[in-house]
Amino acid sequence: MAQTVPSTPASFAREDLTVRGIVVGASLAMAVVTALDLLDGRLGFVFSIGFVLVVVTAPMAVDVRSLFPTGVLPPALLVLALAFVALVMPDAIDVDGMPADVSRAGRVLAGTIDHGVTLVVGHVLAIAVIVLRILADRDRG
Repeated sequence: MAQTVPSTPASFAREDLTVRGIVVGASLAMAVVTALDLLDGRLGFVFSIGFVLVVVTAPMAVDVRSLFPTGVLPPALLVLALAFVALVMPDAIDVDGMPADVSRAGRVLAGTIDHGVTLVVGHVLAIAVIVLRILADRDRG
């Protein structure tokens, strides 16, 4: 008679997510971070920190053979988050020197440029995690 062993949190931690799961999870996490940061009416520090945490966590949770999408995720995630904000609450993207009558596309572009350092930091850290995951996997196998 076979015994079944109940799953423990540690056994779940050994399971990697699929690429689809990571993209959906990162998008949902970014939506939550964006919504929380919009409570004060504009994007700020919480958005930047949340973005970096989301894009660094994504390559940690996906299978090593599926790391490429997490390497291209940061720019797409930032632009899509800013596009969502531009659609829902355009005045939240407030960049110094930007005219008040700028279009939504202009706000997305200005927001992307304004959050450029955040994008670079998040992307570099995500790529560093990817490299470390590949090196660690090479050592194991």
